[in-house]
Amino acid sequence: MKKNFLKISFLVLFSLTMSTLTTSCSSDNDNAIETKADPNGYELKGELTGTRTLLAGQKYTLTGGYHVKNGGNLIIQEGVTIESTRAIDGACDYILVEQGGKINAKGTKDKPVVMTSVLKEPKAWGGIHICGKAPINLIGATKSEIGDAPFGGTDANDNSGVLSYVRLEYTGFAFNADKESNGFTFYGVGRGTQLDHLQSYKGADDGFEWFGGTVDAKYLVSTASEDDSFDWTDGWVGRGQFWIAVQDQSAPDATGTANGDCLIEADTRSDDFARKPASCPTLANLTLIGNNDTNAQKRGIRLRAGTYVKLYNSLVTGKPKCITTATAETEQSFIDGKSEIQYVYTANAYSYESGAALALDTKTGNAVNQTFSFTNGYVGTIDGGKDMSTVDSYFTKALFKGAVNANDDWTAGWTLK
Repeated sequence: MKKNFLKISFLVLFSLTMSTLTTSCSSDNDNAIETKADPNGYELKGELTGTRTLLAGQKYTLTGGYHVKNGGNLIIQEGVTIESTRAIDGACDYILVEQGGKINAKGTKDKPVVMTSVLKEPKAWGGIHICGKAPINLIGATKSEIGDAPFGGTDANDNSGVLSYVRLEYTGFAFNADKESNGFTFYGVGRGTQLDHLQSYKGADDGFEWFGGTVDAKYLVSTASEDDSFDWTDGWVGRGQFWIAVQDQSAPDATGTANGDCLIEADTRSDDFARKPASCPTLANLTLIGNNDTNAQKRGIRLRAGTYVKLYNSLVTGKPKCITTATAETEQSFIDGKSEIQYVYTANAYSYESGAALALDTKTGNAVNQTFSFTNGYVGTIDGGKDMSTVDSYFTKALFKGAVNANDDWTAGWTLK
């Protein structure tokens, strides 16, 4: 009887001790990611037709083009790192989500999903490409520039998944002299797709590009993109809020040339300015900071090739021509009220390449020849703006101009400078 009592007492004491130790360990590692081995291995290669989950906190390699086919679903948990192996095998690595496929990459502020390369420099790999079934203005067969996948259709609400807290580094692989890959590329992507908290970091081509579609995007950061920070064409009509573009801030060379073209390059169709539907995104609260190029890359926001735009609550600096309009179709859209720019402050006057007397710099809330003061690269806003939440519930109420308020640096923790 005494032996049994002692045995039971020991077991109770042992259990309490282990419970205390377990609780203590859990308390000390609240931000740690609990990882486990992936039974499917750690290489992304070829095609995905079913569902695959990349496990939290793990590191995977990307070898060649990885195609998420119709019916496929690539799930990427928080804290995952995907590393391109192009520096090893010489092939182009990229991720392509085809029509009917999905990518669900859900990082967090403290544990973003990071896609990078063994080679830590621009042009290292091919980025992410998503092909949806939303409307575009192209006629006939349409295929993605990378991977030759069809895109576009009639489903404005098409859902290709979620990208949230995702950082892409060192994209822009050059397939040939005329074709380089962007960071994020959206081909006819529908508004059922969720895009938020995304960064393109030091890519050799555009940071973000839309080829038609209806998809919306909030909290975007394009850092040191060597071509355009943001680019749209082919009838994109989505919405966007809280965007940042910061070009390479290295001093221009002796000719006045710096690294990076437009902060935004906007088209409807370069070969048919009158193509319908015209591109016409609605954007608010942008901070766009150029590279002070005084030679061939002087334009900040370049609205051309028939595009329309509705732009509000934004700051543009670092370019001799902060906002330019070109082509009769684009300039006529402002006269007809199909385009609108309000509460936008720029460091220089607007430029109207087709000669229309638009006087956009005097429209509601606009001002030119402004001087801006930012902390930590791009943090800072100017009071006053349009309450876009009363226009469309997609938008967050932000009665200021610019993307990052000093009281709410939403880029902290998951982006690189």
